[in-house]
Amino acid sequence: MPVTDYLVTIGLEVHCQLRTASKMFCGCAVRYGEPPNTLTCPVCLGMPGALPVLNGGAIRMTVLAGLVLGCRTPEVVKWDRKNYFYPDMPKNYQLSQFDLPLCVGGEVPLYDDAYPKDWQKRIARPGQVIGLTRIHLEEDVAKSTHQGVQTVIDFNRAGTPLMELVSEPEIGSAEEAVAYLNSLRQMLVYAGVSDADMEKGQMRCDVNISLRPRGQEKLGAKIELKNLNSVSAVRRAIHFEVERQADELDRGIGQVQSTRRWDDDRGETAVMRTKEDAHDYRYFPCPDLVPLRTEALVAEMLPLVPERPHEKRERFVRDYGVSGYDAVVLTSERALADYFEAAAVGVPKPKAVANWIINDLLGRLAAAEKSLAENPVEAGSLRELALLVESGRINGSQAREVLGEMVETGALPGEIVKQRGLEQVSDTGFLDEIIGQVIAGNPDAVAKIRGGNDKAINALKGQVMKLSGGRANPQVVGELLASAIGRLEE
Repeated sequence: MPVTDYLVTIGLEVHCQLRTASKMFCGCAVRYGEPPNTLTCPVCLGMPGALPVLNGGAIRMTVLAGLVLGCRTPEVVKWDRKNYFYPDMPKNYQLSQFDLPLCVGGEVPLYDDAYPKDWQKRIARPGQVIGLTRIHLEEDVAKSTHQGVQTVIDFNRAGTPLMELVSEPEIGSAEEAVAYLNSLRQMLVYAGVSDADMEKGQMRCDVNISLRPRGQEKLGAKIELKNLNSVSAVRRAIHFEVERQADELDRGIGQVQSTRRWDDDRGETAVMRTKEDAHDYRYFPCPDLVPLRTEALVAEMLPLVPERPHEKRERFVRDYGVSGYDAVVLTSERALADYFEAAAVGVPKPKAVANWIINDLLGRLAAAEKSLAENPVEAGSLRELALLVESGRINGSQAREVLGEMVETGALPGEIVKQRGLEQVSDTGFLDEIIGQVIAGNPDAVAKIRGGNDKAINALKGQVMKLSGGRANPQVVGELLASAIGRLEE
């Protein structure tokens, strides 16, 4: 049977590091890019007798993430030992949460712009919302790097606070999985709990996939793909695995619950182990950490729940008069949304500010290889530029020149306009003389205008602008030309 004859069921387990200054159960710093094994202590190295201490900031961030995602928090939560034997966890157990996690339930809306760009015009299930099963808080493991027949381990990452967000098995395709990851990342960044940068290992993903023939109620065997570290890899791995399972099912080869790894270089998955369930880890409550009551924590975090991306988009359209597309771009990152709102303060037409950001500023920053965090144009400076155009002191073409210099130098728009002598001339005395010359030198165009050809005035306006060195105010020029030609008719 072709792949389309099977129902694809996908669930994601997303591991996301929190933005804390220190690790989950010790005081070691959390920093990226430090020399290997320099941010360690007996606790995160798993030394015998070293006792863990809970990181209150990590717990608060996880509760906040849960509130943003619509989760509920049990009245009492606890930590458990998850036992396994890998070199990245030398004490042979990971401190995690099993039956009483910090967050239960919740959901992730799939934003249209979160799908792959080549898929956004053919979304199979628009407006889809994926349920969450739980969010639990645990410690990250060390980073293993394979070098031929050897493996080296860096314990700087070990002990970093790590949320595991487990989805319901409601994702139906690789493209929906991409949309889920991108939408989830956006919401977590909005909440300020994580940077969720997959390139830095701050967000990783396990994918559970099963296939069953259409019409069959029972789910097929679950195949887990471990530790995928980019959104594009997730998409490629799912496509491969769906086709692999479909091909084997067509040939009568039953699937066995197993864990596989994705080889991105070869573009295929390979078996790691089979039949792994929760009981295989022999969970039991951690004797070193007492259960935690959460009522006060939830009450503390509730006022800190931010406006969600989709809520902000709706408000931007309603309050600022921007288009739906503008709102999507402006809210793609919380920092960009905040920048727009700061720049739009006091501007009569906020849509103009949105246009300057979307059509000009972002492109210039990209060309200069600068991120928004490196943007030298402060929100107040962009507002000043928009007001200069709104007041007619400079035109759009001049404003684009000014913005280019602002991105290069960080100078204020008013200073640039003054230094370059760009301010438009509205002095009627100066312009009357030029207009008189243009009318006298173009009797044919004047005759056409007097004959009812209103478009002919544009040629005269162009000549006035040229003679003024581009500094004349186009609106004033048009009004003065019409008035002068009208007086000729008298």
